[in-house]
Amino acid sequence: MRTNWWAFCLLCLSGFLFIFFQNSPLYKMNAEKIVYANNEATNPTQKNVILERVYVDGEVSQETVKETVGEMEDFWAKYSGWQLIYMDDKKIIFRMQVDDISPLLKANGYFGITEEGVLTIFNGRPQKTNIIQSFFQIDLGKLESKKCEELKKGIPIKTKENFVEVLETFKTYSKGDKVNLQSAKAYGM
Repeated sequence: MRTNWWAFCLLCLSGFLFIFFQNSPLYKMNAEKIVYANNEATNPTQKNVILERVYVDGEVSQETVKETVGEMEDFWAKYSGWQLIYMDDKKIIFRMQVDDISPLLKANGYFGITEEGVLTIFNGRPQKTNIIQSFFQIDLGKLESKKCEELKKGIPIKTKENFVEVLETFKTYSKGDKVNLQSAKAYGM
């Protein structure tokens, strides 16, 4: 009698797990891959592949590529370093976290300070109209005049290390009022 009860419990548990995992997004995404793999093996199709790159500074770039998808195994291998975000019969979106600052910052990014004393990244030398991202308010009373002048002129951002170093340096002068709390936390603030 006990054996039948355990067998019944095991059967119920396995049924629950089957239904639970069958409805999970991961299962559905893998199931879609299998369906695509079975359909695409015989019928190559055109898909828009959108490649999103998310940089350390929060910048997101997108590149759209038209792909003729035939053998799905080859297609998945080509994008193995990317995270699948979305897929339907016309487009596929992949995302990759890039451990570097964006090309925009490397080319023309400057740390500066607003009139309100907020540490900010500008597209070009600091001006009111070219703000890319703001971080936190600086206590100008604590800030050395030399550092204040550097920020007013603009500190060029050329590398990820330079980006992090400047944030860390000016974090010590922060008033504690986080203007862009999400961005500041992303950099360990």
